[in-house]
This record gives sequence, structure tokens and C-alpha cells, in this order.
Amino acid sequence: MSKIKGLLFGTAGVPLSSPKSSSVEGIKTVRELGLDAMELEFVRGVRMSDKLAEEVRKVSEELNVVLTAHAPYYVNLNSPDEGKVEASIKRVMDTARVAYKCGGWSVVFHPAYYGDDEPSTVHERVKRALKRIVKGLKDEGVEVWVRPETAGGLAEYGNLHEVVALSQEVEGVLPCIDFAHIHARTNGAYNTYDEIASIFILLEKELGKECLKNMHMHFSGIEYGERGEIKHVNLEESDYNYEALVKALKDFKVEGVIISESPNIEGDALLLKKAYSSL
Repeated sequence: MSKIKGLLFGTAGVPLSSPKSSSVEGIKTVRELGLDAMELEFVRGVRMSDKLAEEVRKVSEELNVVLTAHAPYYVNLNSPDEGKVEASIKRVMDTARVAYKCGGWSVVFHPAYYGDDEPSTVHERVKRALKRIVKGLKDEGVEVWVRPETAGGLAEYGNLHEVVALSQEVEGVLPCIDFAHIHARTNGAYNTYDEIASIFILLEKELGKECLKNMHMHFSGIEYGERGEIKHVNLEESDYNYEALVKALKDFKVEGVIISESPNIEGDALLLKKAYSSL
């Protein structure tokens, strides 16, 4: 699977300033803004015709915009209802299939909720389902990275150590690191340079130096409480220390894609890119 050269900044979905809310127009706007990536948001369902996927691929290749994709929110690989687990597996696989047709590089999903189960039990269930997803995609020749995301709420499976363990245990899997979620889940931690750097140190130690050259990341401002994430906000309206983040990204020579999930998506993508470029 392909690697990305350098660190690319992008938007979660079509930029707000795009004249039309279509994926093709979004890619064009991303390029006009001076950004380099866009995440296709299939969060409400995976719907895209083969014809449109081909057009998206063509335009993204022509304009040199890297595409990632976000699977539907309704994924729970730990549901007590086996039918819902099967539907969740299908949603992740469908996202990967469409992303691949679009020329996409990496697919991110929220794996599960703990429910009343022990975290170790949930981990084994998620791992079992993820192995099926990866094997199924490989058998179909669908070559995209599949990435479980660090979750923002305490009820959600997916702390930093859990997604790292999944990546160690399932081939073809690497984590999607959401810095805002990690900050919210730990009730305001991971907000100093040393704390943010510790994420990269852990990834390099557990997954190898290559992991830092192949990163899919999310960032935004965030409001949080005792149970973790409340809502995403713009960087300047939050306590998130993005200056420390860009310094750590630079110091650890991180490569890959970092996607803005702030409400003003392209505003914060440009803000972070400018802060990074100024170092």
C-alpha cells in the first residue's frame, strides 16, 4: 500500500467555501486553498456510484489531492446483536471499497462501545472482526489502510493503547490518531509538548519508525467533561495546544495526512499548516 511523502493537511469533507457540496468540487477547492488532502465523509452511509468514484479519482490524481475516507458512525463491532456486528463489518468494508475506487489511501472508523463488557473482552471481539475485514478486503484486491481511531468518549472502545495493540495484532492495520479525542478522553491531558511527544514515542516503540512515516491523524478544538468528548470546536475557541502539536510533528518528522475536524474545517486546516510551515 502506498506511502505519503511529507505531511499533508486537509479537511474532513468538502470545504465550507466550496461552491458546491460535491466531492469533486471539494477536491478542487482543497487545491485552490493550498491544502493537500480531503477526507470523504461517509458518516451517514456509504453511497457513491462507480461513475462518480471514477471522476473523484481522476480529479484527485490530476490535482494531486490525497483522499482518505471516514466510515459511518454507526459501527459497533462489540454489539450484543450479531446482526449489528455483521452490518458494522459491511459498513467498514463498503467504505474501503468505495475509497479504493476513488483512489483513496486510508480508511478510518470508530470500532466499538464497551457496553457492560470488560475492555479485554471487547478488544478480542474487535480484533476478530477486524481480521475478517482486512482478510475480506485483501481477497477482493482492495488496497487501502484500515485504521481504528482513538475515541473521545469513555464509553467508546479505542484508547491509545487499544488501537496500538490492534495494529500490532492485525496485519494491514495502523491507528488513526485523533489528538482532540485523546485530549478529551484524558480530561485535558496530552496538551503539553512532552505529552504529545509521548504519543509519537509510543508509536515508534510499539509499531516501528515506519509508523511515523505513515500516519493518518485528526485534529480540532474540543470541549470535554468527566466522560470525555462533548463536541468539536474551533482551535482558537478551545484549550488545545496546537503550537505544541506542530512542534512535535516537526521534531519527530511525522509524514502522512492530518485532517481538520473543526467546525470551520478549512480555517483550522490552514491555521495548522501555517503554524507548521513557520517552524
